[in-house]
Amino acid sequence: MSQRAQTALTSPVMDAKAERRTARDRVASYHEACLNELIEHLSSVLDSYRAGDLDAFGMDEAIHQYHRAAKELWKFCWIPGGATQLEFVAETVDRQTVAGRATDWWQRGTRQR
Repeated sequence: MSQRAQTALTSPVMDAKAERRTARDRVASYHEACLNELIEHLSSVLDSYRAGDLDAFGMDEAIHQYHRAAKELWKFCWIPGGATQLEFVAETVDRQTVAGRATDWWQRGTRQR
């Protein structure tokens, strides 16, 4: 089989794998950036606690809120669904970025009452 014929047969498969890898990398970068924001928020709350502006119960609630927010973020980024799910998440993140809208993951961790 000629090189051209072999490339024609494998190219769509290789392209799809490259697209999935790119989507996975974009989602991983987004996940890490959002986790960093959540950690910064929690760090700010911890500073308030250390300064005496927040009691232990408030700090405890902030820790739980961080946990809920990180869980929601993980579900958004990595919920099982295969490659098409990763591509959907990557496209959603790109659309939000272009529109200047970001999901407030800290707020998503607020306890539902």
